[in-house]
Amino acid sequence: MDVEAAKMIGAGLAVIALAGVGVGIGSIFAALVSSIARNPAARDNVFGIGILGFALTEAIALFALVVALLMLFAL
Repeated sequence: MDVEAAKMIGAGLAVIALAGVGVGIGSIFAALVSSIARNPAARDNVFGIGILGFALTEAIALFALVVALLMLFAL
């Protein structure tokens, strides 16, 4: 197997984590909208926690992209 082909396969496998991140972000915002719809008075308390969950989930996506780019260009 060629080294370039192995790099491409490895980077593709590293980016599979983005599918999980998409599902995670969708469920975070679905729960956020649902909780605000049930209790609008708790919006100020719930919104900050939802944004924190979004930021932590998005960080995983950035780590996966960095790993993929390192596999493509640094090795």
